[in-house]
Amino acid sequence: MNRRFAWFSACVCFLGTVSLIQLTQAQAVRDYISIVGSSTVYPFSTVVAERFGRTTAFKTPKIESTGSGGGFKLFCSGVGVQSPDITNSSRRVSQSEIDECARNGVREVVEVKIGYDGIVLANVKGAPSYELTREHIFLALAKNVPDSGGNSLVPNPYRSWAEIDPALPDMSIEVLGPPPTSGTRDAFVELVMEVGCEAFPAIESLADDARTAACHTLREDGAFIEAGENDNLIVQKLEANPTALGIFGYSFLDQNQDKVQGSFIDGVAPLFESIADGSYPVSRPLYSYVKTTHVGEIPGIEEFLAELTSDAAWGDFGYLTDRGLIPLPESERQMVLNAVQGLENVNLAQ
Repeated sequence: MNRRFAWFSACVCFLGTVSLIQLTQAQAVRDYISIVGSSTVYPFSTVVAERFGRTTAFKTPKIESTGSGGGFKLFCSGVGVQSPDITNSSRRVSQSEIDECARNGVREVVEVKIGYDGIVLANVKGAPSYELTREHIFLALAKNVPDSGGNSLVPNPYRSWAEIDPALPDMSIEVLGPPPTSGTRDAFVELVMEVGCEAFPAIESLADDARTAACHTLREDGAFIEAGENDNLIVQKLEANPTALGIFGYSFLDQNQDKVQGSFIDGVAPLFESIADGSYPVSRPLYSYVKTTHVGEIPGIEEFLAELTSDAAWGDFGYLTDRGLIPLPESERQMVLNAVQGLENVNLAQ
């Protein structure tokens, strides 16, 4: 009886070991590329992934729109098949994200600057058009603004655009925008709110921390509404609300020109040409970040990068320009291409 029990126990132990080995092997193999990150870069990355899946022997990459901040959180969680291979971002990686990557062993990363995009404020076609300055936008959206004498900050009293400037439409201030995890939100704060607030002496005279808080903090009284990471959803909400403006990337304006219209900012319209030549004041670069250690382990990463950086994709007349991507100058594209082909690691161990 004891020998039978010992034999049965050995069989159970062996089967358990086999199951554990099989489970470990299943976890250790992934035959597709995992991509996360920016909702702005998402449509560009998706069209490259679809083309890649159709024209190669590799599986179509799986892409999640998590926002730039959410993408870096997942990307920097570690190396191995349980973490993404690539994260997209509508801003450059921050120092805190570099530090988080390093703590979790993510130290070998290729930075791929893929092109440029503009940030627009748009509303539904047929509604009044807007010609805004960055000072207008700051006064409309900041939590605290200078008082009428310009001497101190007070809770934002403005309820309509015409209260800020009689030349603006007499419409309630209602702006749909991205959440704090979004790279579009980060870039909007840096390129619009910071620049707009610098025009006011009451803010310039503040200590650094107080000035940063004044420039960066958006109002929470219903005038600014966080509408999530999905820029297409913001476009849909604008159609349902003709009095509202929305903040999103130029590519979504370009793809929905029959539905929405962009506002002038500092006298310049959000056009492909004005973003490309730098005259539109609210533009930013777009990035993809790739784990070098995953190259060769996850099939197809090098080939996917070759497609992304091909002239057919990101060139002056590439298929990504049809989706609203503003191409890099040719000399800059060549520099990025050299780094990608050489898998040159950006320094994430600063």
